[in-house]
Amino acid sequence: MKYLELAGVQQAVSNVVVGMMRINDKSDAEIRAIYDAARENGINMIDHANIYGGNHLCERRFAEAVPLSASERADVVIQTKAGIVPSPEGTHFEFSYDELVTQAEESLRSLNTDYIDVFLLHRPDSLVEPEEVARAFDHLHESGKVRAFGVSNQTPRQMELLRKHVNQPLVANQLQLSITHCPIIAEGISTNMQHAEQSVVVDGGGILDYCRLTDTTIQAWSPFQKGFFDGVFLGDPDFPELNAAIDRIAAKYGVTPTAIAVAWITRHPANMQVVLGTTNPQRVADAAAGSEIPLTHAEWYELFRTAGHIVP
Repeated sequence: MKYLELAGVQQAVSNVVVGMMRINDKSDAEIRAIYDAARENGINMIDHANIYGGNHLCERRFAEAVPLSASERADVVIQTKAGIVPSPEGTHFEFSYDELVTQAEESLRSLNTDYIDVFLLHRPDSLVEPEEVARAFDHLHESGKVRAFGVSNQTPRQMELLRKHVNQPLVANQLQLSITHCPIIAEGISTNMQHAEQSVVVDGGGILDYCRLTDTTIQAWSPFQKGFFDGVFLGDPDFPELNAAIDRIAAKYGVTPTAIAVAWITRHPANMQVVLGTTNPQRVADAAAGSEIPLTHAEWYELFRTAGHIVP
């Protein structure tokens, strides 16, 4: 397992992260099996959000199923998010001081922990007042409730606006990324290609390079999704050439196709993390095996091309 440094986090973090988005209806034993599979395979970072399961339910279920001793808590890195607010009138986004502090404190209670290692802003708030975010971050940091901060699904300019005001580094940006859903990579490969949809600058332009320039770790969510929650590409008959390439490369390295899908992301020199959403312990183990696979340039680009992207 490869490990990375996140500013403010007191230990190195695995480049594969186990996500707890779908555990709300799982038994204690099932949740524990997911956690055990992660730990046994070197994964030491756990991803949560206040909205997972609704109103911190997945956070509470994790704490109930996996009561961490003091020593165990020190060995794992817990990340959670806030800013998406469900309501009877419809979901909205809010990065106000009161909302962020309230949700962070509720996450602490739900997770039964004294501190959150990494706290992310979940989806951009168009009505953001960065001074409010700065005040919330200062309070949470100075009180010892949060050690490090980041964002999710944000553009370079949105991050720059926050950085103008906040005192803490933004250590991570969680972005959707898979072999078949990779506009943040594809736009750079097709720069200056007329009439190529892939070359269209998206998300404010150059978020991948921006994160590398600012030492912001990209955390890839939905690493197996073929689109925006459209199902997985592994084994999908719509991607026969891609899956044939994945199967052949997996056989070469003695791993499963799941590991190769992870390796395509972890191979990138941006030193990204891969956030898993699976509740299958075996798939967690299979994914962890992709942490350090040294795909060649030819293999990496073959997977990109057979996924339907342009290699000029």
